[in-house]
Amino acid sequence: MLFHSLAFLIFFPTVVFLYFSAPQRLRWILLLGASYFFYMSWKPAYALLIFLTTVVSWGTALAMDKVKNRRRRKHLLFATLAVNLGVLFLFKYFNFFSHSLLPLGRSLNLFTSTPTLKLLLPIGISFYTFQSLSYTVDVYRQNRSPERHLGIFALYVSFFPQLVAGPIERSERLLPQFREVHHFDYQQVTDGLKLMAWGFFKKLVIADRLAVYVNMVYGDPAQFHGLPVILATYFFAFQIYCDFSAYSDIAIGAAQVMGFRLMENFRRPYFSASIGEFWRRWHISLTTWFRDYLYIPLGGNRVGAFRLYFNVMVVFLVSGMWHGANWTFLFWGLLHGTYFLLGRTTASWRQKLGEAIFRKRFYTLRALLNILLTFHLVVFAWIFFRARTIREGFMVVGNLFRFDTVASGWDKFALIKHFNRLDLVVVATAIFIMEVLQFFQERGSIRVWVSRQHFALRWGLYIGLLFFIEVFGVFYQSSDFIYFKF
Repeated sequence: MLFHSLAFLIFFPTVVFLYFSAPQRLRWILLLGASYFFYMSWKPAYALLIFLTTVVSWGTALAMDKVKNRRRRKHLLFATLAVNLGVLFLFKYFNFFSHSLLPLGRSLNLFTSTPTLKLLLPIGISFYTFQSLSYTVDVYRQNRSPERHLGIFALYVSFFPQLVAGPIERSERLLPQFREVHHFDYQQVTDGLKLMAWGFFKKLVIADRLAVYVNMVYGDPAQFHGLPVILATYFFAFQIYCDFSAYSDIAIGAAQVMGFRLMENFRRPYFSASIGEFWRRWHISLTTWFRDYLYIPLGGNRVGAFRLYFNVMVVFLVSGMWHGANWTFLFWGLLHGTYFLLGRTTASWRQKLGEAIFRKRFYTLRALLNILLTFHLVVFAWIFFRARTIREGFMVVGNLFRFDTVASGWDKFALIKHFNRLDLVVVATAIFIMEVLQFFQERGSIRVWVSRQHFALRWGLYIGLLFFIEVFGVFYQSSDFIYFKF
């Protein structure tokens, strides 16, 4: 069930009405049933995997709480890691590793074929698996007590707003909220609906419209070069941001309508002045997950220079692999790891160079140049994230600056099906509106500012946003959220 579907338009208000109508003791049952129904709308069998993840994590945590011997606790932790990561590996990575080993086996005359599993990747498996693993590790570290109510814990794993694409919530933040009494709050409800509407704007008006152009060019990269490739590459940078952040906005807004608080997942990442800052603003729930459960256990920055570089690169490579079973994602992670380490290594002399050139003046210009550099490094890496193979990624790179004439470039641009100059104007206007609002969002909440305005202006803005979505939203071929496949 997609957020931007008619089914969700019926499902969500129904759940909200029943939730506020139900007595407190029954609300967790309602939400749990709604969450499983939401997930099973794609494929009922998927619910078995969530149930397995839930029972294993819940039972292991209870067992660890009763065991005082550290070695036995570690064995229990490894057991639940093996089950949860094993399921993730089976569905998401088995065929990738199987196919990747085939050339090696043939070259050594060990085997000429490898097995392939015909399994459909369950939507959101990486998200709810990581959410369960963080809980188990926290119990092992004795940072929290285990949740003894199976139903409440099952709701934590499957809570429908953030089930299939995050944010990846921590147990200490979300679990207690299921026991809180949430009353209907007009301000809270309207704030949540505003954020949901903003998410629909980014998804339907920007992301899905850009997807038409991006899919055409990246679907056949050998046929395009010059301007169309440049446009498609920039377009994908905004497409993936608007698509993924839109899901987070709708999820956070939907939860807020019912009184739940989910963590911020995006903080205007394209305003970042460095790659490190980018990753503090992009997919924050995943970045902090890798920091707390991989980077710090590896030693973090409390080690020597070589080990530090190793730790950083491991995190970025695993992050790339988390996104998908393809060499392109590993290469994307490698690029970002390289960016990060080069930025860290060269930070001092770049600072001195900047001061020598600008003589401690023009701070705004220097900041803008850093933002532009960071943005273009990120855009370049997105090429390999979007490409189907590394070979196609390098083909796109090679075609970026292959121009015949400006006219021929525009002719090819105009020939792309379902995307004309009106679409370009619409999407450019929408992106401009988004960036202006995000610029002011850096200085304070837009939702708070809107809520303080006169009734007429406030409702004019609401109606204008809904009108823009209705008129310029792409409904005829609206697509799934990109991160559903991760």
